[in-house]
Amino acid sequence: MEQNQNNWLLTSWISNEGASRIFIELKFTLRDCNSLPGGLGTCKETFNMYYFESDDEDGRNIKENQYIKIDTIAADESFTELDLGDRVMKLNTEVRDVGPLTKKGFYLAFQDVGACIALVSVRVYYKKCPSVIRNLARFPDTITGADSSQLLEVSGVCVNHSVTDEAPKMHCSAEGEWLVPIGKCLCKAGYEEKNNTCQVCRPGFFKASPHSPSCSKCPPHSYTLDEASTSCLCEEHYFRKESDPPTMACTRPPSAPRSAISNVNETSVFLEWIPPADTGGRKDVSYYIACKKCNSHSGLCEACGGHVRYLPQQTGLKNTSVMMVDLLAHTNYTFEIEAVNGVSDQNPGARQFVSVNVTTNQAAPSPVSSVKKGKITKNSISLSWQEPDRPNGIILEYEIKYFEKDQEMSYTIIKSKETTITADGLKPGSAYVFQIRARTAAGYGGFSRRFDVPCLENSSGQEWEPVAASSDQSQIPIIVVSVTVGVILLAVVIGFLLSGRRCGYSKAKQDPEEEKMHFHNVRTYIDPHTYEDPNQAVHEFAKEIEASCITIERVIGAGEFGEVCSGRLKLQGKRELPVAIKTLKVGYTEKQRRDFLGEASIMGQFDHPNIIHLEGVVTKSKPVMIVTEYMENGSLDTFLKKNDGQFTVIQLVGMLRGIASGMKYLSDMGYVHRDLAARNILINSNLVCKVSDFGLSRVLEDDPEAAYTTRGGKIPIRWTAPEAIAFRKFTSASDVWSYGIVMWEVMSYGERPYWEMTNQDVIKAVEEGYRLPSPMDCPAALYQLMLDCWQKDRNSRPKFDEIVSMLDKLIRNPSSLKTLVNASSRVSNLLVEHSPVGSGAYRSVGEWLEAIKMGRYTEIFMENGYSSMDAVAQVTLEDLRRLGVTLVGHQKKIMNSLQEMKVQLVNGMVPL
Repeated sequence: MEQNQNNWLLTSWISNEGASRIFIELKFTLRDCNSLPGGLGTCKETFNMYYFESDDEDGRNIKENQYIKIDTIAADESFTELDLGDRVMKLNTEVRDVGPLTKKGFYLAFQDVGACIALVSVRVYYKKCPSVIRNLARFPDTITGADSSQLLEVSGVCVNHSVTDEAPKMHCSAEGEWLVPIGKCLCKAGYEEKNNTCQVCRPGFFKASPHSPSCSKCPPHSYTLDEASTSCLCEEHYFRKESDPPTMACTRPPSAPRSAISNVNETSVFLEWIPPADTGGRKDVSYYIACKKCNSHSGLCEACGGHVRYLPQQTGLKNTSVMMVDLLAHTNYTFEIEAVNGVSDQNPGARQFVSVNVTTNQAAPSPVSSVKKGKITKNSISLSWQEPDRPNGIILEYEIKYFEKDQEMSYTIIKSKETTITADGLKPGSAYVFQIRARTAAGYGGFSRRFDVPCLENSSGQEWEPVAASSDQSQIPIIVVSVTVGVILLAVVIGFLLSGRRCGYSKAKQDPEEEKMHFHNVRTYIDPHTYEDPNQAVHEFAKEIEASCITIERVIGAGEFGEVCSGRLKLQGKRELPVAIKTLKVGYTEKQRRDFLGEASIMGQFDHPNIIHLEGVVTKSKPVMIVTEYMENGSLDTFLKKNDGQFTVIQLVGMLRGIASGMKYLSDMGYVHRDLAARNILINSNLVCKVSDFGLSRVLEDDPEAAYTTRGGKIPIRWTAPEAIAFRKFTSASDVWSYGIVMWEVMSYGERPYWEMTNQDVIKAVEEGYRLPSPMDCPAALYQLMLDCWQKDRNSRPKFDEIVSMLDKLIRNPSSLKTLVNASSRVSNLLVEHSPVGSGAYRSVGEWLEAIKMGRYTEIFMENGYSSMDAVAQVTLEDLRRLGVTLVGHQKKIMNSLQEMKVQLVNGMVPL
């Protein structure tokens, strides 16, 4: 009841033990001032709490005004005189926190300015995340941060016998809870995970890699006697190829092929056999043919030599048959057929073969190949030649046939036992054609190729070049018969057509598409890799430009082979053009030059407004350059990301129509792109899209979007059709699949297909029927076209001409684009997968997350109280961020799925 009360209570010095935020829990009773006898007076119903930081106990005697006020504490419950009589004391509990603290300890002080109060207890504490082992990583006791919303990132330490896969981290929340685990440790090779520890592999078991799930029993024909084995040793006489995985059984060389039979046809031998009874446990069996020529008198054999040809080949044969040609006549041969596999080289002594002995038959000589002119007069010529490469016996005579050029039906034949002849009685100044053949006891060989004498005044002593004509007189009757048969067939067809017209057949009744098919002539793409000389392909399809005509202005990027620049091209008599210039870096190899110019050889064959236009190449000076038209806005995916949401649907459809038109042109030419993606589409200032990037070798080798397939090489998984991934069947139909992905990229403004899913997850999901969901605000007609492009059966996908026609109709009828794919109408693979039949519901949170490929977050959801689908239905985007779902693609996928479930719930479809 006294005036100006100022009563203080001070704690002893309290160490904060490293905490930067502390909590104070107060329990107290307080009397209602109205219940005091004699009126209120100076009675108060609150008191104040203060603190003072200090590194030691010197702070006890400081002045009151240096203490920092924490709060004024008021009671929720007060007691009265009646309560006091009944001895009912109403206890209040209040908690306050203080931080950040910067010194080693502190004092707490309580100021009473006139309240009837009893301070029953003061509890001072801080919060920490307790030590825990998660994902084979140990996380220590961690005191929470100074900020109430702060997440402290804590690095874990791998437990014994484990190694880091991705650095393990967790986040300690202000409430002392572990959240957002990132990365993990894996049991190292030779150890497996059990009960959150790494346990050693027992003898007879092994684990080759930290990424293997558990210890495996040694594969057949292998063993290990040690603990913690990372591989198993092969038993005696069994081997493992260096490239064989450690999980593969040890194998041995195959046994010999069986039941070899031969068929001799003059100087050719056909061999056939049955595969070995024992392949050694391997599938990579092939065959090698050894050929030996044997002397019938001495019995000695020697290698056949390089003149023998093997069809299809001598080594690496996969088929169980082979033909040897160009053997010698009347000669004994021994052929040894050996089966080999991947481990044959490791045990040469175990290699086995089957032998076949044959004698070749009598055969005619091979054609004469080298003819020289000798003495020439105005009406005669002398010629000489060499004996055939394979006479196949004693040459009895030569037959020389000659005739005036273009008078092939009137020829003269003379014979000679020597390799020289003089032809007399020739017409002065006339051109003649000569052919020569040799005869043995087996008969005549084939005529040589035709050798042309332009005119008799030519100089002598030169070797002749053959002209392109028939090599055998025997072909003349065939030509005559062919021409005769052709004339007869033509007469029959004409008669049939005339008869058809008399019977009422008319052109008007023809199918217009059929008529178009017969008369439409489409230019065909020619693969430059088929050229023996790649430079010939470049100069055939690409125009050579003088380097002086090109002005390089600035570097705009880097390509695989060198820099990409922009500049100007000024050709004589033409206006100056802006161009893009790809340069070949200094120090290139011949293969790099060939691959670099290969793209120009492809591009130069195309002429279409939606295909990037090749201006020409610079190959005669350095640096080597490819010059194309300049596209101001660069690649389509980057352009769309920079201009997210800036275009109308009609503008986007116009872009798609241009891409489809370019792909229709390529498809009509028989060209398969293989890497159609928004990154390989260029766009100019008029929003015209053009297909680019025809360097296929780069697509299959170094593309960052690519992944290895089981058959070698790299392909861009996210854009590639399933059959192309599995069997490397690239067709226009696989390009259509890729076009569907490009549509999705365009309508989502350059978003990454399948977001952060791994390539393997993409392959598995697509194979199981998953398809990308519709982009936000996407017209239903466009999304349906995407789904059509993603039909599993490639024959069910639309053709590019049908796609162009469909987009043209949508552009002509803009109202058809107003119907959007919304949550209630969208067909979602995510909701129907793994659901009980007929309900569309999920039995658990884990099942739902696994169904939408987000199973990695199951543990986080469960730890944070989202253990039922009822609880999950209330999750917001902010909740996801708080849970640690930070990837935008994952957030969208989860929220889209929840939105669809809510819509179906409203429609009575999904009982949550």
